[in-house]
Amino acid sequence: MGRINTNIPAVNAGFQLGRNQAALGVSLRRLSSGLRINRGADNPAGLIVSERLRSEISATRQAVDNSERAINVISTTESALNEISAMMQDIQGLIVEAANTGAFSPAEMDANQLQIDSAIDSITRIANTATFAGRKLLDGSLGYFTSGVDTAALANVSVLEGNFGTRSFIPVAVDVSQSALQGELHFPAGTTGSQTVNLDLQGAAGIVPLSFPATTTTNQIVEAINNISETTGVTASANAYATPGDATTASGVVFLSNGYGSDAFVNVSLIDGSGPFQLQDRAGVNVDAAGKRAEGRDAVATINGAATVGRGLTLNLSSFLLDVEITLDTSFGASNTSFAITGGGSLYQLGPRVNINQQETIGITSMQANKLGNRLVGFLSDLSSGGSKALNSGQFSAASDVIDEVITQVSVLRGRLGAFERNKLQPNINQLQVLVENLTSSESVIRDTDFAEETTELTRAQILVQAGTSILAIANAQQQNVLSLLGG
Repeated sequence: MGRINTNIPAVNAGFQLGRNQAALGVSLRRLSSGLRINRGADNPAGLIVSERLRSEISATRQAVDNSERAINVISTTESALNEISAMMQDIQGLIVEAANTGAFSPAEMDANQLQIDSAIDSITRIANTATFAGRKLLDGSLGYFTSGVDTAALANVSVLEGNFGTRSFIPVAVDVSQSALQGELHFPAGTTGSQTVNLDLQGAAGIVPLSFPATTTTNQIVEAINNISETTGVTASANAYATPGDATTASGVVFLSNGYGSDAFVNVSLIDGSGPFQLQDRAGVNVDAAGKRAEGRDAVATINGAATVGRGLTLNLSSFLLDVEITLDTSFGASNTSFAITGGGSLYQLGPRVNINQQETIGITSMQANKLGNRLVGFLSDLSSGGSKALNSGQFSAASDVIDEVITQVSVLRGRLGAFERNKLQPNINQLQVLVENLTSSESVIRDTDFAEETTELTRAQILVQAGTSILAIANAQQQNVLSLLGG
């Protein structure tokens, strides 16, 4: 108590005052910035975690923006497809009108052809001009590019989605174990007997009654059936085939459905009281005399080892890595072929991490007239003046088939784009927004200031600083007591 060189109470008071002033500074900094962590020293572990959360929040918000932009692209594309679809409906109406040749003059047909030509030109123009922020949408640049397709085996290849990942190309191996077949019935020549045969011939297109006298020849039967092929969906030919239990061949009539697969069929029903008309299936086995129905067969195949859904000649595979539709050529049997997808497609980054699991792709095929349709029915450009299915060719049914195929292609693409938006983009946005909310909440718990708690700490620090200042003053004043010992 008598020492004045070192004032220990003042040193202790000054040390505590410094600590309280530092705590007061921290509270003031947190309250002024709104953040609990302003420097790494405030909470090193919390800083690391919160920075990672901030990075995830930023990436997730960008993924939301990407998804919203993708919706804008899809909407723009679909609006252009809607115009194309409307024009296709108009072309269909013009073809049906022109087919009414009994009440339609050549001059009117020429006028309809001009309208069709104009509509086809407009469709191609839309395909070349539909853009989004400078990116062309319907000129085929967003479609997939293939290499090595054997056109003798595959009539049409449509790649709908393909995820490349880090690969430069996607190999596609098609292995057909069971070819598609038409509905088929055989009629051996010379089995009509001595009575007239009355029957109903039915196919996928319709049913027509026929009558064959006992003297009808094979060629006459074939001619009669082929004359009504468009009405029934059944054609006939005079062919040679093996008879049951006999190695030799016999000539006769072969009934074939125009289409392939389980939806195609040939049905022959005898009318009551009619004479005998024995038919055989494709294996040469006699079929029931009361009713003879033979259905086609769908193709069975694998694509890259995965089972496909076959419908007639068409194979569909839908998986995470590949979504493709392949139409086999009619001459392609149980065999295999392969090709490669070398690029293209429209890729959308929909997640916060850049990897294949958080990306989606979709192919948007070209809408140019010479690309709409397929090799089996023809292309839209065939309906232009000078084309093989122009109105003056008289092939109204074939032209209508082309339009049906094109309308299907356009509507299916619109449906796929709509499903992509509704089932992938919109749910993705909803999920990402919830993720942003949760991540932001987690980051806030670590990083943000709790004002209720911090104002309490501020008040405490202020009181301690005031008290420390007072105590330091008292500690300094105590040294003056030494003067009393000096008699001062």
